[in-house]
This record gives sequence, C-alpha cells and structure tokens, in this order.
Amino acid sequence: MAVQIKIRAGAALLAILAPGLATAAELAGEGLSAWWGIPFAGLLLSIALCPLLTPQFWHHHYGKAAAAWSLAFLVPCALFFGLPVAASGAVHAFLAEFIPFIILITALFVVAGGICVRGNLHGTPALNTGILAIGTVLASFMGTTGAAMLMIRPMIRANDNRKHAAHIVVFFIFLVANAGGSLTPLGDPPLFLGFLKGVDFFWTVRHIFPETLFLCTALLLIFYGLDSYYYHRREEILPVDPTPDSRIWFEGKANFALLAAVVGLVLMSGFWKPGIAFDVMGTPVELQNLLRDLLLLVVIGLSLKITPASARAGNDFSWGPILEVGKLFAGIFITIIPVIAMLRAGEAGAFGAVVRAVTSPSGQPVDAMYFWATGLLSSFLDNAPTYLVFFNTAGGDAQQLMTTLATTLAAISCGAVFMGANSYIGNAPNMMVKAIAEERGIRMPSFFGYMAWSGAILVPLFILMTFIFFR
Repeated sequence: MAVQIKIRAGAALLAILAPGLATAAELAGEGLSAWWGIPFAGLLLSIALCPLLTPQFWHHHYGKAAAAWSLAFLVPCALFFGLPVAASGAVHAFLAEFIPFIILITALFVVAGGICVRGNLHGTPALNTGILAIGTVLASFMGTTGAAMLMIRPMIRANDNRKHAAHIVVFFIFLVANAGGSLTPLGDPPLFLGFLKGVDFFWTVRHIFPETLFLCTALLLIFYGLDSYYYHRREEILPVDPTPDSRIWFEGKANFALLAAVVGLVLMSGFWKPGIAFDVMGTPVELQNLLRDLLLLVVIGLSLKITPASARAGNDFSWGPILEVGKLFAGIFITIIPVIAMLRAGEAGAFGAVVRAVTSPSGQPVDAMYFWATGLLSSFLDNAPTYLVFFNTAGGDAQQLMTTLATTLAAISCGAVFMGANSYIGNAPNMMVKAIAEERGIRMPSFFGYMAWSGAILVPLFILMTFIFFR
C-alpha cells in the first residue's frame, strides 16, 4: 500500500510539473536572473573552503553537500520551468559530459595506479630535474593525476636522505600535477571537456605547445638552480640513506599496454565518425562515444583483474580520490547548467558584465583577459568547470574557437591548466601530492606558504607569458 501511495504521489507530481514530459525543452539563458548561479557558486565555495574550515564534516559529507546544491537548482527549475526542462538539462549534463568524463578519469586512475615503480636512485639536482621532466611529459598522456601518483613516491624516495625536500614537491606540483597536462585531452580534465565539446584531439598540442614549452623549460631551469643551491649546502645530505640506491623496475607492467589502449580509444572516438547517434531527451549519444566509454570500462576491469595486489599496495591505491571526484563533479555538472545558459546569452544574459570584461569595445575577445580570468578562478576553484564557463563565454562553438578564435581558446586552455598550480586547491592532484609528501615526513608549506611559492615563481612567468603570447 505504501508503495502504491508513493507511486500515485509521484505520478501526480509529474502531472502537475510536467504536462509535456515527452517534449524536452532547453533552459533559455536570456530570462534568467544571476540568482540561478548561486548553487554553482555555493558548491565551488564549499569545495574550496570546507576542507580548510570543517575538514571532518567535509570528509564524511561532501557527497551530501554536492547533492544538496544540485537539488537547490533542479527543484526550483522544475517548479518554475517545468520538469521537462530540468530533466532534459540533467540528462544532457550526465550523458554528454559527466559520464564520459568520469569514465576516462577512472580509467587513467586505475591503470596508472596499477604501475608501481620499485627501487631507488640518488636524488641529485640533475636526476631530480630529469624525473620532473619525465613526469611532465607523461602527464599529457596519462593525466596529471596518473602521472603524479606514479612519480611522486619515487621522487620522495630518491631524496629521503636530504634535509630540504619541500621545494622538490612544490615544483613537482607546478610541473607534473599541472603544466605537464596541457598538450592532450588526456592530460587535464578541462581539456577533455573541450574534447567532448568538439575540440580536436591534437588541437592543443598544435596551438599551445610554445606556451607549454616556455613555462615548463623555465620551471625546470629555475628548479635546477634552486635544487643545486640546497644540494651543495653543508650538512644537506644525511649521514645514513633510509633507502639505499637499488635497481629501478616496474611492477604491473601490463598496465602500460592498457594505457596505450586508453589513448587509442580516445583517438578512435575523435577520428571515427560513423554518423550514428541515439537521441535521449534531446541529447544525442553518438555511437563512437558510446563504444569508447564501454571499452574503457572493459579496460578498467582488465586492469583490476591482471594487476598484482602488491603493485596497488605499493602505490597505496584506494578508491577514495575517484569517489570524491565523481560525487563532486556530478554536482558541478548539474549546477553549472544555468550558468552556461546565461553565458551563452552573451550581453543579453545576467552575466553580461563578465562578457564585456573579456571583450573589447569592437566586440573582439581580449585574450589576455581570458587567460587571467580563467586562470585566477582556476587557482581557487576547480579548473574544469572554470574552463567550461569561459569556453561558453567565448561563444561555446568549438569550430569557431578552433579557427577564428584559436588564440582565445589557447588563452582559456593555458589559464585553466597552468594556473591550477597557484594554490593547493586549484587542481585535484595538488592536495593528493601534498598529503603523500607529509605522510612521508616532508614538512610542506601551509596553504598560504605554498601561495608564496607560486606567487614568487609562477605569477612572474605568467605575466611574462601574457606579453609574449596573449597580447
């Protein structure tokens, strides 16, 4: 009886809110007030502040917080505009963006987490710079999270006989956890979202390689000089090395083949266009993307099956980070729906001031403003939704952004990826790397102490890049 009552109540609610449920409608941004952006802003502020102010509460209830902010948008949307509009927006957010996004991130996380680097080398300035360079390159092919989790422990082991190691981890965050992921959609979540929106797989490597080369080369040179200074100080090297040098070898090597499979599947979805799509409440689900995601799930299963348990144990592998990313991004993709609608409305929308701030009087986008606006928000909010916000501010048309507005898309991409390194909360791997380093006994800078490092090293480089690349 209770079940029948619930079903009848639900049917009545549907009848009231959605007399035309079958005809899904799109949320129009022109008539929306800026108040509709509160759930999105509230969720991002929760992600930024709660881990600092209420860490215990956040650790146990972040999923509930994300769900609450999502409902803070969906329920009023259904009441004011009808259930078809709210349902259509949620279906599009999940099918077109969230599900492909989380499947790829999980595949990279699981496969990279199955490769354990064993052995140890002596952490000289030359070796440390080499490890950072290798990790930086790997980040564009296995993701910043995957490369950071693969390389951080060998880097710490190589330098566990030194008094000063915090600077090594700071530059590791700058390079491997952020800047290195700028060349392919596999590298950093913002670029994969651009790929899902229609940006070609190789567009980033063709258009922001000079910016990436400049930043990464400059950081590696600065690091080498700073590490050499510390290395040659008296009493820098401890009398006894906690982990003496030994041969480097890999456990879980089969995951390298699975990593190549992940790259191949993403490439397949970008180049193979059979023209077959399935319509789900107005959202087209293309065959190549559906096949890619199903096969990525197979890759995840294979990695879990064939990887030795000792390899994952050596990496301290757990599902916690990916569960957190999944729950939070589900909320982000829901709450960002009205924000994107308002930005697409241009100056006619509630965020017309934002559009005007990054647009010249002649109506052309100002690349330097896009670079800094995207970057500054990415420094304290998650860089993936920030990328989406300014992608849509610039028009949201991938074909136009890749061609006539290519410099603007380059500025947005660089700001989102590079400036995620400005704070611990700018990109997910930053906090993970910090936690691992502190667990291994390295005294890392505080939240504001880290920002002093980024302000002294990264910000001057970003200013220089503005004059060189984004004038």
